[in-house]
Amino acid sequence: MRQKKKKREPVVNGYLFPFMRETIAQLQNLGKIRTSETYRSALSSFMRFRKGRDILISDITDDVLISYEDALKVSGLSSNTTSFYMRILRAVYNRAVRLGVAKQEYPFKYVYTGVDKTRKRSVDISTVSILAELDLSDNPSAAFARDMFLFSFYTRGMSFVDIAYLRKSDLSQGVLTYKRRKTGQMMFVRWEECMENIVARYSRPDSPYLLPIITLSEHDERSQYINMSHKINHSLKNLGNRLGLAVPLTMYVARHTWANAARQKMIPLSVISEGMGHMSENTTRIYLSSLNTDLIDNANRKIIRLL
Repeated sequence: MRQKKKKREPVVNGYLFPFMRETIAQLQNLGKIRTSETYRSALSSFMRFRKGRDILISDITDDVLISYEDALKVSGLSSNTTSFYMRILRAVYNRAVRLGVAKQEYPFKYVYTGVDKTRKRSVDISTVSILAELDLSDNPSAAFARDMFLFSFYTRGMSFVDIAYLRKSDLSQGVLTYKRRKTGQMMFVRWEECMENIVARYSRPDSPYLLPIITLSEHDERSQYINMSHKINHSLKNLGNRLGLAVPLTMYVARHTWANAARQKMIPLSVISEGMGHMSENTTRIYLSSLNTDLIDNANRKIIRLL
């Protein structure tokens, strides 16, 4: 008779660092890779603050957290970033309380754990036109970054992770089909000439991928896309500075810009939401169980023609 596999018990020695590492490992086992990465980032930040000295979870007091918050502010981080780290630590602390590792003392009551209204993350459609017309023939890395920004914009604000994993087989009969990695939602995008021009520029006959972001099949694909994301965003920020933009240019800006352009064209919110693959439960979508994809594609074509 086959014995049942023992459930992995959490670390309960009372110290924060091993407890967080155990939490991170459990998130990875559950397939929550992005969440585990944010927890690892928060742990690294707190370890730097502590200069590598571990601390009992029961010793995490409001004074410790206030000092940590001050250190984060001095390092130049925004209130949203410091709050982000605090919320992760609070989640870990509360988990420790539930497991009986620590007693609830509410140490986070004096530090900021809210979310400030974010600054504008889109650029004007005229800026996208200027980007498209820039002569970057002397700077291939900047040209590639610009083209990835445009490709995202042309494809209704497709996120960079989805762009990275696009395969040539996803394009068939004039329709690009892919599954959003964030939500699992299937997306269908009518193929336009501007998209084809970018893909043709970077196509590699020996690669199954549509664009050269993941290039080494025998290496970790996620690491490749993350490294390329850093390079592209660095190049985009330099391009933004060159154009004197008030908004730091990143791949995420392309997504916001498409949504903003669609709104300015009076395209219904329900169409924008469907076009971007959002899973939000807004009022307009309660009355529309599905939308004709032609309506979404026509909306995208209107936006592209603004350029």
